[in-house]
Amino acid sequence: MNILLSNDDGVNALGIKVLYQALSQFSNVTVVAPDRNCSGASNSLTLLNPLRAEILENGFYSVNGTPTDAVHLGISQLVKPLPDLVVAGINKGANLGDDTLYSGTVAAATEGRHMGMPAVAVSLAGKDEQHYETAACVTASFIKHLVKHPLPADQIININVPDIPLSELKGIKVTRLGHRHKAETMKRMQDPWNRDIFWYGSLGKELDAGEGTDFHAINQGYASVTPLTVDMTAYKSIDSMSQWINQLTL
Repeated sequence: MNILLSNDDGVNALGIKVLYQALSQFSNVTVVAPDRNCSGASNSLTLLNPLRAEILENGFYSVNGTPTDAVHLGISQLVKPLPDLVVAGINKGANLGDDTLYSGTVAAATEGRHMGMPAVAVSLAGKDEQHYETAACVTASFIKHLVKHPLPADQIININVPDIPLSELKGIKVTRLGHRHKAETMKRMQDPWNRDIFWYGSLGKELDAGEGTDFHAINQGYASVTPLTVDMTAYKSIDSMSQWINQLTL
């Protein structure tokens, strides 16, 4: 199996190095990742500046772009033969519920799927992020089973693993995305010249975190595996909207 491995924490992040070691035990892995931390980059592209790829001493490709850039460049130019799978992670911190919308890790996986490859995103959920090996073990086990259980063409997989030793992990649950309360408002501060600057506030508290959600699985000591669709069409609304849309006057 040929795997393209990327992330949003940057090519030198510990998570991608640990996952590379785990996946290399059973596959041919090529790392193409941003040259810096791009957390929160979502699906952004670099359109107004040229992209450059530098090969580091460890063989990893470092790209001066976003996670989406890295995956796109990897598939279209750098990885030969084409990968069988795109994997993004291990992210430092969870990507649960609404956070997936902003996640560069999930976006890297989404770009892989947009370019025709099955894709998996993986994150380590905790405050100190120490047990990357646990997340790597869960991810490797999951990927080994994808050969017999291929993903649908319109889906990616979002894996979150609690930051605990593997011996304490209770298991793996298939989940749906939970939801948070609205995030805290932005913070107004002053720079050394007394000019206003603004910082994003803290994440909102968990609102929909009951049984069956990714939040609940993590809080109970389980790894969370959530299938995500990359087709954002609200199919349930098509029929109801069609009933009144023709009444519009143009």
